[in-house]
Amino acid sequence: MKKIGIIGAGSWGTALGLLLSSKEFSVKLWDVDSEHLDELRINKENRRYLPGAVFNEKLLPADTIEETLSGVDLALFSAPAQHFGTALDSALKYLDKDAVIVNVAKGIEQKSLRRMSEIAYEHIPQSKYVVLSGPSHAEEVCRCMPTTVAAASTDIKAAEYVQDIFMTDWFRVYTNHDVIGVEFGGALKNIIALGAGISDGLGYGDNAKAALMTRGIAEITRLGIKLGAEERTFSGLTGLGDLIVTCTSMHSRNRRCGILIGQGTGPKEATKEIGMVVEGVATTEAAYELAGKTRVEMPITESIYDILNGKTLAKEAVINLMRRDRKHESE
Repeated sequence: MKKIGIIGAGSWGTALGLLLSSKEFSVKLWDVDSEHLDELRINKENRRYLPGAVFNEKLLPADTIEETLSGVDLALFSAPAQHFGTALDSALKYLDKDAVIVNVAKGIEQKSLRRMSEIAYEHIPQSKYVVLSGPSHAEEVCRCMPTTVAAASTDIKAAEYVQDIFMTDWFRVYTNHDVIGVEFGGALKNIIALGAGISDGLGYGDNAKAALMTRGIAEITRLGIKLGAEERTFSGLTGLGDLIVTCTSMHSRNRRCGILIGQGTGPKEATKEIGMVVEGVATTEAAYELAGKTRVEMPITESIYDILNGKTLAKEAVINLMRRDRKHESE
């Protein structure tokens, strides 16, 4: 029986734990919040982040990170993007050199502007690192609803290994070698989802959201290509697919946060009201800096950055976007 350790007992880590344990793997789940772990043991479900999804006997909350990772075949990191480096650093001494590392966090580290794979390779240069990404809300995965994602790695054998581990009759996994594109697609779509929520909060309709999503994927692609990604990745599951689900679903924390901001709630208060990490907020800051450094035009990202930092009101930002200089669509 393969042993799997999961770091991070939020909604996504829990949903994937339920998936893997349903395949007869031995799965241990750990979180830095010991009080949260106690609740998981007592309730046999994650009532805080994923209520109603009951644990089976093969999904066990662990007492320590050492117990979670000792002798595992695969280590799954589901910590927020801004804490991925810290989580990986804490795990290093317990990980076997042959263990496959899977990361599901979607973001860019604020201070360093690094993607998650860059952080992983700095900690473990020869690691079998795989990013699992795509349109996949935990609330649907825990209910075994059809979902399709991609496992991306520069080591195609590692990607195929993860594909085999996660595949079920209702959870389909494709492989991909474009780690840069997959990571940028997963991270940057959260910015556009904030914008989609703001548009909804302002009371705008489908026309506005469709335009925002379309022009959003255009600027995501521009930055991604500039930094080494392949263009076609952004029309796939981890680009356009993830963008669609995050901009249109009420499961999306980023969209819900944007709705509150569009309705007049301050960004900090909106994030607090969501009650979970809103990755798009930190990613907006990082992407804004990356766009400046690489001289890539990202008007939607810049507008959301200004809203989050109190430089403009949401309605004014929309007007400014609509009044930009006339251009050909392919520019």
